Amino acid sequence: MTTDLSVYLDQAQQAGAESAEVYYSRSFSRPVFFEANRLKQLESSESEGVALRLWKNGQAGLAVAYGPVEPEILVEKALALAALNPPNPPRFTAPRQDYRESLGEDVSVEQLIDWGQTAIASLRSEFAEVLCSGELACSTDSTRLINSEGLDCTWTERSLSYYFGVEWIRGEDFLAIYDGEQCRGQTNVGQVVENLRQRLLWVEVNQQIQGGKMPILLTSGAASLLWDTVGEALHGQRVAEDSSPWAEKLGQTVAIEELNISQDPTAIPFDCPFDDEGSRTQKLALIKNGKIAQFYTDHETAEKLGTTTTGNGFRPSLGSAPQPGLVNMLITPGTASFDQLLKKLGNGLVVDQILGGGADISGDFSINVDLGYRVQNGEITGRVKDTMVSGNIYELLNQIIALGSDRRWQGSCATPSIILDGVSITA
Repeated sequence: MTTDLSVYLDQAQQAGAESAEVYYSRSFSRPVFFEANRLKQLESSESEGVALRLWKNGQAGLAVAYGPVEPEILVEKALALAALNPPNPPRFTAPRQDYRESLGEDVSVEQLIDWGQTAIASLRSEFAEVLCSGELACSTDSTRLINSEGLDCTWTERSLSYYFGVEWIRGEDFLAIYDGEQCRGQTNVGQVVENLRQRLLWVEVNQQIQGGKMPILLTSGAASLLWDTVGEALHGQRVAEDSSPWAEKLGQTVAIEELNISQDPTAIPFDCPFDDEGSRTQKLALIKNGKIAQFYTDHETAEKLGTTTTGNGFRPSLGSAPQPGLVNMLITPGTASFDQLLKKLGNGLVVDQILGGGADISGDFSINVDLGYRVQNGEITGRVKDTMVSGNIYELLNQIIALGSDRRWQGSCATPSIILDGVSITA
């Protein structure tokens, strides 16, 4: 594959295209895998691909190649696809040159192995019967976007990730617990181990819980049940299609006054200076004091809504055109520690891991609790099994009792633990 991306633009223009853009992606990773308490596998993986999108007679065609490809072949494919599509003119960001990088430490494979072995040994020193797995990796990702108008943007990032799983089999009782994080600066593998250790202590005894409506505490690991749906409801395309329940609620109250949700493209490790259309990303107040402050958009969606792009045009995959997507989502934390949240909950259920997906855009959900704990008199007294929780996300946003101070990254969402009132529990 040629690394001179301008060749694709030249070939497209020579073939009669009025406009064109080239998006290049490269990823390199060195993952280390542990299974059943032992080092299982070392890998070195590298991938690269290029996507050419061109316009002829106002019709857009997108062609993708992974590995070596002649520019002429990619141009021919894109032209053939353009002829099949309805007119959809290009919406280019103003031309500029923008080269950025955010590079964490380049951690060696030997160090990753040592961290993994130390973590597993620490857990098994107290819980000898558990089976531990893990995946640790140092990854470098680069993207570059150029177009026929003169835009040239390059972004390179290096990050570290470490995730561990613990399986505990006691007769017919099977338990799996997971924890980990992604970072670009200081690592804290020891804290992940301590999180797993604490959960193993909490589940040593099984408890029963009665069904009905009661308050529950979602840990940061389970709070994505709420925020995935909230993110979809704020999606500009959903709003333009009128498929979001919040399409007509800009500026209106949809949650308790204490709820604030934002995007911060400088928040490491999920930082990003510009989107896949070359537009600069920006800090966004999505929900402010319980009211919808704005929706997030790409160029095309913003045009439909009569606004300007918020710099949120991202490609779900190399073979997809940009569409609205968040860089990250930050839930403003409260002031209560996790122990204080337990005291406030009093008697109820803690949900730590869920099985399957959450709610759809309607907000309705009914999910199995993968890992949950009974709380009595403000203390965790044991694990709860065979339990489901159900409700509606939009209703629960107005039934938030408290937000914790324990905000953590879960994927690209930084969320604290949260207490919700009136959740239906089936046990």
